[in-house]
Amino acid sequence: MGNAEDHNLKSGVTVLTADAPFVASVEVMGGAPGTRETDLLAPHMAVEEVHAITFSGGSAFGLDAASGVQGALRQAGRGFHVHDAVVPIVPGAIIFDLVNGGNKGWDINPYGALGAVAFAAAGVDFALGTAGAGTGAMAADYKGGLGSASLMLPGEVTVGALAVANPIGAVTVPGSRHFWAAAQEIGAEFGGLGPDPRAGLILPEPSRKSAAMGRAYGANTTVVAVATDAPLSKTECKRLAVAAHDGFARAVQPSHTPYDGDLVFALSTARRVNGAAPDLLNLGHGAAVCVARAIARAIYEARPAPNDLLPTWQEET
Repeated sequence: MGNAEDHNLKSGVTVLTADAPFVASVEVMGGAPGTRETDLLAPHMAVEEVHAITFSGGSAFGLDAASGVQGALRQAGRGFHVHDAVVPIVPGAIIFDLVNGGNKGWDINPYGALGAVAFAAAGVDFALGTAGAGTGAMAADYKGGLGSASLMLPGEVTVGALAVANPIGAVTVPGSRHFWAAAQEIGAEFGGLGPDPRAGLILPEPSRKSAAMGRAYGANTTVVAVATDAPLSKTECKRLAVAAHDGFARAVQPSHTPYDGDLVFALSTARRVNGAAPDLLNLGHGAAVCVARAIARAIYEARPAPNDLLPTWQEET
């Protein structure tokens, strides 16, 4: 993972890449997505190798982040080879963070350059919370951010999730700081408060985010990538992406709304070599658990910054 952010802009880019191309697919369940190169991830499409995935703020402007990543990959000689040409495949998705207190009066779209910086910073260690594409994110009541979580499944299979949490919905139970995802929490990775013991918590409270943004209901989206070292085909990645969406419903209420672009990229870093089929049932369940945890951690790890429109979760202790 690699992050780049501009705190004056209150936005940034996160890049997911690997030492070798990976297999990937995607499932979009929100009503307002902003994406690049997602059609080619359908199981019946020809391209089998993906070289990086980008998440960006900036709404449609942020789609240019993938161009910066693509240029850096091409300079490194990494891409889809067609005769003498090298074409890096870089799908991407964006969140809306154009109305969050940051300075958006640029003359030149900054996201291509941020994408190149994020790619150059890629490594096994990376910041969470107010970092990368999560820098300017907001949930219904608290500042959003970038979150991650992982699990080791039977057979020493790893699955992990990376989330940029910017939903219209709430990640906490009405009238409390308890996370909807509390039942999925491991240790105290997002505060350790546990589930709210009350029942009948159906209708959400008025959104502080919508009020701060002048009722801009379309200014949302949570985007997620789940990755595994289980050897999956493109079709199996598609099923993993579908299953991982369960994590949205466990962490955000409401989720998959007409005003969010909720999506999951699912990817595998391993190749099938005449082995047994993977346990997609438990892999999908594990991915959903990781997604819920990653979304909650994104809000928990957010840090305050000048001109924020919403408080962080940790500020309201």
